[in-house]
Amino acid sequence: MSTPVDVHVGVELGGTKVIVATSAAEAPGRVLARHTIPTTSPRRTLDAVGEAMRVAVADNRALTVGIGSFGPLDLRHASDRYGTMLNTPKQGWSGVDVFGEIRGHASALGVSQAAIDTDVAAALAGERQFGAASGAKGAMYMTVGTGIGAAFTANGPVSGANHSEAGHVWVPGHPGDPYAGRCPYHGGCLEGMASGPAIEDRFGDRLENMDESDSAAALDLIAWYVGHGLVSLLAAVPVTLVVIGGGVSKVPGFHAAVAAAAADAAAGYPPVPFESGELRIVPPGLGDDAGVVGAIEIGRSRT
Repeated sequence: MSTPVDVHVGVELGGTKVIVATSAAEAPGRVLARHTIPTTSPRRTLDAVGEAMRVAVADNRALTVGIGSFGPLDLRHASDRYGTMLNTPKQGWSGVDVFGEIRGHASALGVSQAAIDTDVAAALAGERQFGAASGAKGAMYMTVGTGIGAAFTANGPVSGANHSEAGHVWVPGHPGDPYAGRCPYHGGCLEGMASGPAIEDRFGDRLENMDESDSAAALDLIAWYVGHGLVSLLAAVPVTLVVIGGGVSKVPGFHAAVAAAAADAAAGYPPVPFESGELRIVPPGLGDDAGVVGAIEIGRSRT
């Protein structure tokens, strides 16, 4: 029997799947145990999260639990609905007390310290501490998958009345694209035009499953939208590094295509160069672990 160790727990709650993982207190950037759960109904999913937390911790001592969740969430600390899911396109999840449910599972493990943030804020925390954004003065993490979201840091995390909903910035329609948009709230916002479901609406399949000709056409179109969205976001928060993760971003050539589209959309303005001479758009250094490692970091550093 192995000797129990102190561990931190991370829960990355996504719209398609949940990852529950642990890391040793002495090595918080390295995943020890990992469990993946499909995101279905709130009750079934959150009960499965509790069981996965118990199994992942096993005979070890859990110190903290950190959560990175899809949203939108109420993250106003003074709110009596703190950690609750707000109006979301994910059927059945609006009004669910995500933080309260998972914090209850944490208590069952003897853990009193828990923290929650958005999935993209968690991924940014992981990338800043252990990944591609380490040492960056200002960075953005964007996910392009089932949904689109982004989080920023510029001498500290950028937040305001609540968390950023950068996926819902308005983008112009591509001249050759008649699609009205997938978002049930805004139609043709960035998420409505460039998320995974929006790609499937147009092309009948996931980007990574298409044949070469369809994949090239879809990549050009989606990169165009993401590039235009980035230009709008960077006009407000001028970071030097953009890390883009999520399922859609895994298609070969995605990051280069987005960088080219963003450069075209910016049209040479502003004239002030970025710190490295150009804006860097890169994949996550932690790969698929960015979100759950970041969730662990949120629990470890914010409780």
